[in-house]
Amino acid sequence: MTASVDGDATRQKRVMVARAYAAMVVGNICLAFGPWLVRLAEVSPVASGFWRLALAAPVLFVLTRLARQPIPRIPLRMLGILATGGVCFAADLAAWHSGILHTKLANATLFGNIAAFLLPVCGFVAARRGPGKLQTLALVLAAAGTVLLLGRSYEVSARYLRGDLLCIVAGILYTAYFLSITRARDTLQPMPALFVLTVAGTGPLLLFALAAGGPILPHSWWPVILLAIGSQVVGQGLLVYALGNLSPLVMGLGLLIQPFVAAAIGSLRYGEPLGLVDVAGGLAICVALVLVRASETGQKPTVKLGSDA
Repeated sequence: MTASVDGDATRQKRVMVARAYAAMVVGNICLAFGPWLVRLAEVSPVASGFWRLALAAPVLFVLTRLARQPIPRIPLRMLGILATGGVCFAADLAAWHSGILHTKLANATLFGNIAAFLLPVCGFVAARRGPGKLQTLALVLAAAGTVLLLGRSYEVSARYLRGDLLCIVAGILYTAYFLSITRARDTLQPMPALFVLTVAGTGPLLLFALAAGGPILPHSWWPVILLAIGSQVVGQGLLVYALGNLSPLVMGLGLLIQPFVAAAIGSLRYGEPLGLVDVAGGLAICVALVLVRASETGQKPTVKLGSDA
């Protein structure tokens, strides 16, 4: 009887992990369209970040109620973590959206997601152990794919330097946001966690947008509406859901899906060439994701980022 119960629990866990993995992949694909929508928005890049959060907040509130995931009484310490996460996310979007206009879509998405490598490092530090053989191979392949995706960009680095630097700063801030939302998931369910962090970032982003200058109100609303729904509600929503069931290594490497998809969008929409080297880089990242998924099948859950374990 005990063996049957354990078997059912194991199968249920595998199903949950498989769903989380699918959510992580789809979420990153949705987020990859963000840079394109920022370029289409008829507002300043920082203002587009504000509308991304401001328009998403009421939708997330409704979804929180529909999902019957109530917002509990939040301890003061957790409120501080959420406030910090919101400010980091606001600063991340301000820097990233500004950088998007000064570099290639692939560069912006890749540098903006350097959390792909910072998150696994934080995870291994929290777990007090290093990566296994398959995990090491996955990281090497992911790094190689990253180099291939960026290889030709180094030839014109002076042209894209400002945008690349802004996106790197955004990537560091995005890591801090991820650490905050991971801690928030210890107390809150997925939808309330994302709703609270979205609200926490809306005010600071409005201040950043006003300070940066440029148009705030769009003439055409559809790009910012799609940005709010696609990137914040669907994209971030799926990643927050996946956070509870996937390790920092899987979540981190999954972020590298975005630059490959963004490179394809840039190639189709803006004539930013996507060659065989770029395709090889994307395939290396895909293989890395398969390897890291295989390396963790059947293992105990990795220690959560920021947990007290």
